[in-house]
Amino acid sequence: MADGGAGIGVGPYQELTFDAQGDADPATRAAVARMEATDLLVFAHGWNSDRSTATRLFDRFFAPFPGLVGAGVRLGYVGVVWPSMRFSDEPIPDFDPHGTPAAAAAGPALDADTRAALAGFWPGREPELERVAALLAERPESEAALGEFAALVRQLVGAEGAAGPAGAAAPGVPDLFVRDAVTVCRTLTTALAAAGAAAGEPAGPDFTAGDGLRALWGGAKELLRQATYYEMKKRAGVVGEHGLGPVLTDLAGRRPALRFHLVGHSFGARVVSFSLRAVPEGARYVKSLTLLQGAFSHYAFSDRLPHAPGRGGGLRGLQRRVDGPVVACHSSHDSALGVFYPLASRMAGDSAGLLGLDERWGALGHDGVQAVPGTPRLSLDGALNGGLPGAGCVSVDAGSVVRRGGPPSGAHSDICHEELARIVVGAGRMGR
Repeated sequence: MADGGAGIGVGPYQELTFDAQGDADPATRAAVARMEATDLLVFAHGWNSDRSTATRLFDRFFAPFPGLVGAGVRLGYVGVVWPSMRFSDEPIPDFDPHGTPAAAAAGPALDADTRAALAGFWPGREPELERVAALLAERPESEAALGEFAALVRQLVGAEGAAGPAGAAAPGVPDLFVRDAVTVCRTLTTALAAAGAAAGEPAGPDFTAGDGLRALWGGAKELLRQATYYEMKKRAGVVGEHGLGPVLTDLAGRRPALRFHLVGHSFGARVVSFSLRAVPEGARYVKSLTLLQGAFSHYAFSDRLPHAPGRGGGLRGLQRRVDGPVVACHSSHDSALGVFYPLASRMAGDSAGLLGLDERWGALGHDGVQAVPGTPRLSLDGALNGGLPGAGCVSVDAGSVVRRGGPPSGAHSDICHEELARIVVGAGRMGR
């Protein structure tokens, strides 16, 4: 019988809740510490608009595990809940495969659910959000209005005055927040058209890269969406390093026989990966790390960046703090990571250059681990039938199952598959 959360069909189950600064809720932390289990499956969600969406995801993803683990494994289930949000027009297969009807009808305008989610995501910013919503609803045929919208987005992400020399962004701030608003919105509108075409969607007014300024408000809405991703990226690292990591380290110190298996989706993959920074050198309690459509750099674990050999990735070498494999599941059907992640990561120059491919900015969930020598690249069938390595990084092409979803995110959230649960079980050596 499940415990610790309504709607979860497996047990024992508990939620572990963090705020934006990475502080754990004491009651949920204590509940996790009391769980009776030999192994804890710790899953961090990606972008979701509320706790109920995260809970539904946990329930669907955890469902196959009782039938997959061996008799000697008593699995405890932990859902990591952290402050993120999801635009309600982003489809999640099997939940709302075409987005909500209200969101679909709204076009660039913000539907009520997304508007409420933004208010919770940026508390105390009602004036800015009211004006943002009004501009998206009105879609003025005006360069000045697009410029005003971009300035409001800069205020929301705290990027006012972030432009450096020659108009480039200051360190750590993506260029899309400081570049010319019309150019940025046109580029994002073109990217939306590309994402729609890749998903087989007919061209419509919201996915047209025409020259008319009114047609660019779909791109303006995407700029707002990218602003939330920018904030979530920062939060995910903080929650992982300063929240989840220390909580697990403390629990491992008090219960040294407990084995941890970390799983993360999207920015949740960043949460669980950055938790490795809090794992002491030589500790062996993290037994596996499985990253599902990870929304961070494919060079994160690299000791040497191909384009900057004197530097390494943000998590360089931390795969060695896992007493088992680090499995990166990726899919070419993920438009969020294949189109928008690199676009947001390196936006600079003219509109043609903005859409050019540059592998420096690729995401782990789009093409797997890069620049880590000796990393195997496996098909999903190969990983399931031939097994996973006992340690180190491995990339698994999950595109045979992670393939459903419409624009703008594509298959980014199509992760509730028994095959992926079997990958987690295999990585953690928990199978029958």
